Amino acid sequence: MTRSYPLGKLPAEHLARLLARYAPTDPRVILGPGVGRDAAVISFGDRYLVAKTDPITFASDEIGWYAVNVNANDIACTGATVRWFLTTLLLPGGQASPQLVDTIFDQVADACRKLGIEMVGGHTEITYGLDRPIVVGCMLGEVTPERLVRSDGAQPGDVLIVTKGIAVEGTAIIAREKADDLAGLDRSLLERCQGFLYDPGISVVRDAAVATAAGTVHAMHDPTEGGLATGLRELGEAAGVGLVVDKAAIPVLPETHTLCTRMGLDPLGLIASGALLMAVAPGDAGAILDALEEAGIAAARIGRVVERGQGVVLSGAAGERPLPVFERDEIARLFE
Repeated sequence: MTRSYPLGKLPAEHLARLLARYAPTDPRVILGPGVGRDAAVISFGDRYLVAKTDPITFASDEIGWYAVNVNANDIACTGATVRWFLTTLLLPGGQASPQLVDTIFDQVADACRKLGIEMVGGHTEITYGLDRPIVVGCMLGEVTPERLVRSDGAQPGDVLIVTKGIAVEGTAIIAREKADDLAGLDRSLLERCQGFLYDPGISVVRDAAVATAAGTVHAMHDPTEGGLATGLRELGEAAGVGLVVDKAAIPVLPETHTLCTRMGLDPLGLIASGALLMAVAPGDAGAILDALEEAGIAAARIGRVVERGQGVVLSGAAGERPLPVFERDEIARLFE
């Protein structure tokens, strides 16, 4: 029998082989594809164009809101200003009511309006073989060369910072999509979890702007599928460095902890948009944390960047151990 990969991201080793085989040769490509690289950067002289595409596949409720924010996050992680959005909307045959179409477009428009983004194009299609809508977003932004933050820029000695808390997006998706499986959970707690989509929110656009204005940020990453654990590994892989992460310092919001305990999930491996992961110059870490706090954005120092040979490890009371590897996002187990 032919082996099939499980739900979730393509294994990093397979992806790396493909990307090496089809690497771009255009010298204007400042940052091309790679593991841990979530946006492309192309030179237009005094400006760089930053491009990103990502689908929304696990969520169905508020799918348009997810699509805009998840794509905007990766543009913001390059230090760029988010400008333009294109979307491909695939609708299931037999379910594509006018109300459904209007609702998704309204969600996209509302999210774009809140972030100051223009909708500039895309494609809409009713097709077969789907049991739910799929939205594929393409986001464009721009940045001056001197303000570019490269996803592969982490350096030994850098301090690792995470904003808000981990698995914000996962908490919202589970509470919204699996409410029937959470019977008996305190109603106000469930509503707070559902509200994580907006508060603390899955956008890191403001987090990135505040941090880069306050000090030197060498790399930023929006940990999505595979959670913070995968995001950390991608950050390290992209830069060719190791990481030491303090387990006790990782911020897990109480609602997320309760939901994960109830569903038997590890928050370290749960889809995590809403948390901005940064590697910052050690001398600027205090100023960046202070600026985030002043802006009302919770943030925590969770570890440090080390030489590659030290690996990617989780440090705790019992010593150091390798950071857990999640072959698929924890949320994928709920949707199989």
